[in-house]
Amino acid sequence: MAIKQKTKSLSARNADLSDSFIQLNVLSGKDKRINIDLPSFSKKVADAGHTPLRTTDLEIFQLNIGKLCNQTCAHCHVDAGPDKKVENMDKATLERCLEIIAAVPTIHTVDITGGAPEMNPHFRWFVEEVRKLGKTVMNRCNLTIVQANPKYHDLPQWFKDNQVHVVSSLPYFSKSRTDNQRGDGVFEDSIKTLQQLNEVGYGMEGSGLQLDLVYNPSGAFLPAGQETLQAEFKRQLKRKFNIEFNNLFAITNLPVSRFLDYLIETNNYEEYMNKLIDAFNPQTITGLMCRNTLSISWDGFMYDCDFNQMLDLKVASKSQHISNFDIESLKNRPIVLNQHCYGCTAGAGSSCGGEIS
Repeated sequence: MAIKQKTKSLSARNADLSDSFIQLNVLSGKDKRINIDLPSFSKKVADAGHTPLRTTDLEIFQLNIGKLCNQTCAHCHVDAGPDKKVENMDKATLERCLEIIAAVPTIHTVDITGGAPEMNPHFRWFVEEVRKLGKTVMNRCNLTIVQANPKYHDLPQWFKDNQVHVVSSLPYFSKSRTDNQRGDGVFEDSIKTLQQLNEVGYGMEGSGLQLDLVYNPSGAFLPAGQETLQAEFKRQLKRKFNIEFNNLFAITNLPVSRFLDYLIETNNYEEYMNKLIDAFNPQTITGLMCRNTLSISWDGFMYDCDFNQMLDLKVASKSQHISNFDIESLKNRPIVLNQHCYGCTAGAGSSCGGEIS
């Protein structure tokens, strides 16, 4: 089914928030549209006894392999879409990433995201090379890509052949809420792909093929408890579509890119930020994904997380690009913090793997 998009990327609209500098001005209260004074996240972390917040061993090597996507989701923090044809990681950059992955023994997982990662022309080659190194490959799949074009129809079997851990976005177990967030037709195509993944063994007990779903709220509110949501998703998807999966990751929307634009346009920015601040949970700090993850942009720059990447907040190190990657200078580095980080420490916390505490 062809997906009817409900929005365009910020850059396609020539919106000022496509500029990371302007986004940072909004978050810091320096933008004329925002007249609020919010407490500093860095001070919150310091008051909780973490000064500065530093990294631990590098365990997860995350690549945003490109912003090209077959969807244009309303809340996408990457501002991905069909128009992002330039922002795609080239083979030379991927080859350098392979050298780094092979050279750093503490890296056990390569987390590939986008955009739709599968649309990068070197995606399959790269995954196969990473698997040869004995590393776990986690691929963040939007599900609809499998139905988008015949060249992607074999992905479920290919994922199985390469033992790829599939993490799939599914905003809800109903058509209306899913299509409202991600575009008309997304739900139907997502269900079809999940059924195809089940057919090859994904999500089935004893198969060893991991299929996890990702839930994030459709509006300016925090997600419900992950355990409760997971039980309801499992019940509803099994009952309605005979679909099985392993885990549900509940992720908080961070005020970055298109979700930041949504908050401002709907006059929800101040209320949402205060929700995040009021829900600040210091117990989440030690489990934040930025502590053991390195995020690589399509053009090879390094960041503490994917959200920092979208705000162009590079790592606090002399080594900021994979061309001069130096693990020693990256070790135990202070993490670059800003106001958007409240999203990862609200309530039970939020990471690429869902709740923290």
